[in-house]
Amino acid sequence: MHIDLTDRTALVTGSTQGIGAAIAAGLARAGARVGVNGRTERSVNAAVERLGAEVPGGRFVAAPGDVSTDEGTDDVLRQLPEADILVNNLGIFGARPALEITDDEWRRYFEVNVLAAVRLTRAYLPGMADRSWGRVQYIASDSALVVPAEMIHYGMSKTALLAVSRGFAKEAAGSGVTVNSVIAGPTHTGGVEDFVYELVDRDLPWEEAQREFMRVHRPQSLLQRLIEPEEIAHMVVYLSSPFASATTGAAVRVDGGYVDSIVP
Repeated sequence: MHIDLTDRTALVTGSTQGIGAAIAAGLARAGARVGVNGRTERSVNAAVERLGAEVPGGRFVAAPGDVSTDEGTDDVLRQLPEADILVNNLGIFGARPALEITDDEWRRYFEVNVLAAVRLTRAYLPGMADRSWGRVQYIASDSALVVPAEMIHYGMSKTALLAVSRGFAKEAAGSGVTVNSVIAGPTHTGGVEDFVYELVDRDLPWEEAQREFMRVHRPQSLLQRLIEPEEIAHMVVYLSSPFASATTGAAVRVDGGYVDSIVP
């Protein structure tokens, strides 16, 4: 399957590292011009340089701005006023006993993980509809369906994204724009390595720590390993392509079989 996104412009939020950076690289390899987003110019410029080395000839545009705020979103929109592909990847996570999660933490998780995506969808979707082509995606999580006891505030935010995605898909009905969620399973990123070591013995070598984490805390996984960011990116690139033109309003799983369901 040859995916050609040469004439498309994409924005990937939270793309200076981890899953977001892998998605940015994947879209660039398919020919898209990709807006790289993070909170600071320094982090974004460094990421653009790294991605340029990783994808020779890739077209990357620095689009710094904290999209969890109105002001930061305005900064991004000034730098990238139109996009054909919007990947709402930005997200925060962390472990916290359920009864210790404060009101401010609940609000922060909603602001960053949900409202930032809503705000950008509201900004870009009308232009996509006017051009009769567009792709909007939300990077959700297995935690949307199997809420971890140690981070129910995170699970709440990812469940909300599934509703947001389905709702905006209805708003885009018949326009040529597709709107989908990608349910990512436990994925190997720097942040997740830190999270794993919060829950298992810090003295364990990484491969042992990963296996112990999956055995104790994510035993439902059929993959029985963490997913690599590039594996998430492959699905996002496909959903961004013309080949996925009939897939909309969906929650597509790249979860390593973690969610125990025969329904996608």
